[in-house]
Amino acid sequence: MKYESLIKQMTLEEKASLLSGKDFWQTVDIERLGIPSITLSDGPHGLRKQAGDADHLGLNASLPATCFPTAAAIANSWNPELGEEIGVHLGTEALAQSVNVLLGPGLNIKRSPLCGRNFEYFSEDPYLSGKMAAGYIRGIQSQGVVACPKHFAANSQELRRMSNDSVVDERTLREIYTTGFEIAVKEGKAKSIMSAYNKVNGVYANENAHLLQEILVDEWGFDGFVVSDWGGSNSHAEGVKNGSHLEMPASGMDGIRELVKAVENGTLSEELLDKRIDELLSVLFETCEATKEKKNQPFDVEKHHTMAEKAAEESVVLLKNDGKTLPLKAGTKVAVIGDFAKTPRYQGAGSSVVNPTKLETPLEAIEKSSLVMTGYEQGFQRNGKPDEVLKQRAAELAKNADAVLLYLGLDELAESEGMDRAHMQMAKNQIEVFEAVAAVNPNIIVVMSAGAAVEMPWISKAKAVVHGYLSGQAGAVAVLNILTGKVCPSGRLSETYPVKYEDTPAFRYYPGEEKTAEYREGLYVGYRYYESADIPVLFPFGFGLSYTTFAYSDIKADRTQVSLKVTNTGEMDGAEVVQIYIAAKDSMLFRPAKELKGFRKVFLKAKETKTVTIELDDKAFRYYNSGTGSWEVEAGTYEIMAGANVRDIRLTAEVKVEGTGAPLPYSREELPSYYNHDIRQVPDSEFEKLLGHPIPDSRWNKDGLLEINDAFCQMYYAKSGLARLVCRILTGIKNRSMQKGNPNLNVLFIYNMPFRGIAKMTGGMVSMEMAEALLEVVNGHFFRGMKNLIRGFFRNRKK
Repeated sequence: MKYESLIKQMTLEEKASLLSGKDFWQTVDIERLGIPSITLSDGPHGLRKQAGDADHLGLNASLPATCFPTAAAIANSWNPELGEEIGVHLGTEALAQSVNVLLGPGLNIKRSPLCGRNFEYFSEDPYLSGKMAAGYIRGIQSQGVVACPKHFAANSQELRRMSNDSVVDERTLREIYTTGFEIAVKEGKAKSIMSAYNKVNGVYANENAHLLQEILVDEWGFDGFVVSDWGGSNSHAEGVKNGSHLEMPASGMDGIRELVKAVENGTLSEELLDKRIDELLSVLFETCEATKEKKNQPFDVEKHHTMAEKAAEESVVLLKNDGKTLPLKAGTKVAVIGDFAKTPRYQGAGSSVVNPTKLETPLEAIEKSSLVMTGYEQGFQRNGKPDEVLKQRAAELAKNADAVLLYLGLDELAESEGMDRAHMQMAKNQIEVFEAVAAVNPNIIVVMSAGAAVEMPWISKAKAVVHGYLSGQAGAVAVLNILTGKVCPSGRLSETYPVKYEDTPAFRYYPGEEKTAEYREGLYVGYRYYESADIPVLFPFGFGLSYTTFAYSDIKADRTQVSLKVTNTGEMDGAEVVQIYIAAKDSMLFRPAKELKGFRKVFLKAKETKTVTIELDDKAFRYYNSGTGSWEVEAGTYEIMAGANVRDIRLTAEVKVEGTGAPLPYSREELPSYYNHDIRQVPDSEFEKLLGHPIPDSRWNKDGLLEINDAFCQMYYAKSGLARLVCRILTGIKNRSMQKGNPNLNVLFIYNMPFRGIAKMTGGMVSMEMAEALLEVVNGHFFRGMKNLIRGFFRNRKK
């Protein structure tokens, strides 16, 4: 061990204390041994270091920081180098605020468009997610700050996220849900990882030895530390035993006592405890030394704002442009309609909320542009309530304009940490405004703001659609630069837009209703399903228009790389994203029809030609064999496809690949739904065969007794009438905040929090013994529970 002599000087209590938080954001320091405290902070797309009382939901004000576009937006750039630039700026701002560990980026897979936190995640594809995350990590860590990709792993829903069990077969887990993290660790060299709230196949992610030891350390060579998501530690001793290090936030002395007791009774060896401390100290001292001279130095606010604008420009996606409606010429008279034009939606809600250093609105940007604004109308109530007066004013304004800039999107209520979306539809009142405006002026340019895919039944009546996603504090100007042609659009969708929600692969399986979330769709996530099952989509994965055109030619491919020529055949400088998909011909395995295995963003001047070479790495031809428990390669001929998106394949080549000769883990007869790509209603027998074990019982306790890992929202069936009343009150507060269009994030967190969370999130005020006593009350034993609660209170204070 690197710090063996230092660790030998510690008491058992001091050792245990190092693996628990000192407060909400800091680790414990031991002054007599020269061990400093380090600060962790939210920061997937901007720093959120709070100046006052700390919380993890963005409720209390944080210090000003640059709000960059969210991951869902930046992924549309398909440019890991851009991600690295953003990372450098994030790392610089972390130093300015004395932050050592930046909790991001988020790279969970967008299994369903309804996940409330999709705006924080890159893509439905693990290869794109991993490459983008690796870029961010390299940039952040170049400044001596530690990056912390999250949430490892199979975290796909917000509903009861702290108690839900993701039931997923091993091949799907490895190929879809951990590959992005593998790239982040191997290529980004991430020094920390945040474990997920949920269970994975029956074991909490933070104490899952298969994830944290066998995969993360033994296979990938991870040499950093694992931190729990805030309140996501179930058993701290089991977590430390199986590969986790730091329990956050501080749970008072409860977590420390748990570790001490585990060592004393032999369930956790002190040798292993020492090993975990050594691993944590290695990163702690490294970041403290690297950042010692740079901390508290102010960053250049204007320079970082310019970077945010550049990032947004590369990420804006032009979805439709009939008759070359765009770019708009100087002097064009535009009517500006939509609440988002005045009060932009530029980031998500929850723990990632950034207090921007400055914020530009679309109205302000248009007023300073070459366009002539004839007027502005709000058009609709942001919270979805119908308003006939606002609608009629919008239609009246639209009559006398050359074009209408109609700002639509999802509001804060639709996308937020702590809750999933109920559907993929936009607010009805926004669509009604669109229809009213279309009736008087056909030249509608829709500007979208949303962090995830939406249904667009109105799109045939729009002349152009520009999607900025959640584009950060400089997004308004970036979008306007696209609208006016100052910048040629180069964003490409990092997720598929289905025609309707019912078409999505997890439609019947999402979200998990009770204890489990069954990933019955298996590998068929996003475009992997739509391409395999030949399902029509609104916009395919990788889609995006440009103001110029590109031609592909002269493809050459072998086992290690693909090369081709790309020519900008138009009149405007621009960038193309060359995407490489691979398909195994005559495979004996079930596989998606196409899988992304490489990409490159190439910038070309008008009429310029470049040769583009894209590496095919170790992930290009592999598959995970659950029978051998390892990565294998199936021998055969593979089709190499170069395209502008997954459905616009321009060139193909074939490569013969030698295999590893492993026996196949299953056959067509055993898994017909998967071989036929029809996973809409997978029967139990097939899912069990895919899992390799019986399907876990998903039902809550049939006897009506709640357990320590059941959520507060389940108190509706509690034995105690008082508990049921509390549940009704909590539900009422939640529903009223939703009706107002302003979700109460604190209530949402409590609503989905398990009872153990009381002990984990109250800084030691409530011990686990007290939480268990409270559970007795909920389960109908009022007097016994209250007696134990009082005893636990005094024991906790004494300890």
